[in-house]
Amino acid sequence: MTDPEQIRISDADRHRVSEVLREAAGEGRLDLEELDERLEAAYAAKVYADLVPILADLPWAHLPAVADAQQSLARSDGTTAPARRIDSSIAIMGGSTRKGVWEVGAKHTAFAMWAGIDIDLRQAVFTERETVIYANAIWAGIDVIVNAHTNVIVEGVGIMGAFDQARDQVEAQIGPDSPTVRVKGVALMAGVTVKRRKMPGEERRRRLPR
Repeated sequence: MTDPEQIRISDADRHRVSEVLREAAGEGRLDLEELDERLEAAYAAKVYADLVPILADLPWAHLPAVADAQQSLARSDGTTAPARRIDSSIAIMGGSTRKGVWEVGAKHTAFAMWAGIDIDLRQAVFTERETVIYANAIWAGIDVIVNAHTNVIVEGVGIMGAFDQARDQVEAQIGPDSPTVRVKGVALMAGVTVKRRKMPGEERRRRLPR
């Protein structure tokens, strides 16, 4: 199955993104310098993943282009399919990774035993304002990764292990439109860690010349 974030975008997608950016600038969310930079990046974008860091810090209500990019997978006949819904991650003596564009509902269950699980929510499509991650680990590790705009509440328990939030690698920018992720569960001689990181590809973005 083709990774949705690696699907090539069209000129119509680029135009939709530019309209979103101009609307955001008109509301004072972007200054003129930021608008110029993001417009140039939008028109240089090749795949849907390139659009995500351009629009990630704008409210969802103003992101029709990103909604299309994140919730749809283009087929060869021109029709679209919704982002894949995944409600659980299980790994026993192995590994499991959830990343890219995928749909997460009101809850997601993760269980790891002698294994590792990565749950990357930075590009996930949230169907609810609050999502509960039930993360339980035994002699294992579970990492929950969020972006700057996701509110996180960690309520788990570590028994001879750790259940916590790591030091943020990017400053939190929580607003009224931010989704909330509540992480619950038990780490028995294991580690469950919430990590706040930049959007995928954002680390590689360079300041565009004016």
